Amino acid sequence: MPTVFGYHDVKDRDHWLASPKREEFFGPLGVTNIRTFVDPQNPTRVGLLMDVPDMETLQTAMDTEGAAEAMAHDGVLPETLVILVEA
Repeated sequence: MPTVFGYHDVKDRDHWLASPKREEFFGPLGVTNIRTFVDPQNPTRVGLLMDVPDMETLQTAMDTEGAAEAMAHDGVLPETLVILVEA
């Protein structure tokens, strides 16, 4: 099971940190061990570290309207999203 790190900018870090949308979106995909990170030098940059059982399923899910809605709810700026996969 690969570990994935994704980071991006958000409109409001506190709103993003408090949001339940991560669990609601990633949970049904079997994603576990989701941990949140913030950039102490940039209050709008945040990240997630998570264990992903199926990368293809995750990639497909990220291209759905549900992903877009979750990101919009959380104030994610999608054009800033970078996903790194453990080598």
